Amino acid sequence: MTFPLYLKLLRPHQWLKNLMVFFPPFLSGALLNPGTALRGAVPFLAFCCASSATYIFNDVIDRESDARHPRKCLRPLPSGAVSPASAFFLAALLLVSAALLAWRVSPLFLIYVAIYLIVSTAYSLKLKHVAVVDIFCISLGFVLRLYGGGAAFDVYISDWLFLTVFLLSIFLSVGKRYSERRSLGEAAGEHRRTLDEYPDGFLESALYLSGASVLVTYAIYAISRPPLVYTVPLCLFGLLRYLLRIKSGGEGDPTDALVLDGSLLIIGLLWVVLVGVSVYR
Repeated sequence: MTFPLYLKLLRPHQWLKNLMVFFPPFLSGALLNPGTALRGAVPFLAFCCASSATYIFNDVIDRESDARHPRKCLRPLPSGAVSPASAFFLAALLLVSAALLAWRVSPLFLIYVAIYLIVSTAYSLKLKHVAVVDIFCISLGFVLRLYGGGAAFDVYISDWLFLTVFLLSIFLSVGKRYSERRSLGEAAGEHRRTLDEYPDGFLESALYLSGASVLVTYAIYAISRPPLVYTVPLCLFGLLRYLLRIKSGGEGDPTDALVLDGSLLIIGLLWVVLVGVSVYR
């Protein structure tokens, strides 16, 4: 039973977020160059180790409040199945592995991974309790993965791509907070302090504002690369589907939403195929 518990502690399903490192070569048309995909294995693993280490650290800190959460109480640490000392030891091993793998890629990539770890640690210790700042910290994690991928593959990140990824991650982070507040109800503040600090209607307004901003910035990015303009309707459908999901009481976590919502998964795959055809034809 020990191995499955420790594997659960790593949250491997969240490693989907680390596929962001492949976005720069994929969108630039370089992903199919000989050896490029294999070259991305090390930076991908580096971010997997780094992100899992931060998840463990955050779970250790939150284990008491998570024990009162209807779903998080089943995690290895709040349930008492794994001790904090064992979890810290595993996190330390992951940190060392992340640093060694990142250094193997390049010093610049190591800097991006280090910044990610610093921001994530600050988030776990303090910043997740500061309204709005908590959302920006989560978004920064996606942006650092994007720029890490650019550094790993020597691909330039355009301003419009940066804005699209940044605003999309803001949109998804706000959606996650909105979903948490809706599902937890009056007990929301007991599990996440910032949920009580957001006034009624704020998260919903921020959701619409950030979603509209994503559509505009992605449309401009797509227009700057004409073959991609036909993917804009897919972007709009994905945004509306995610909105429908969380407004209907569904899970707001981006990874869970993508995996569990068949429509979102299909739209995501269609986007990959259409971009692939447009860029690599």
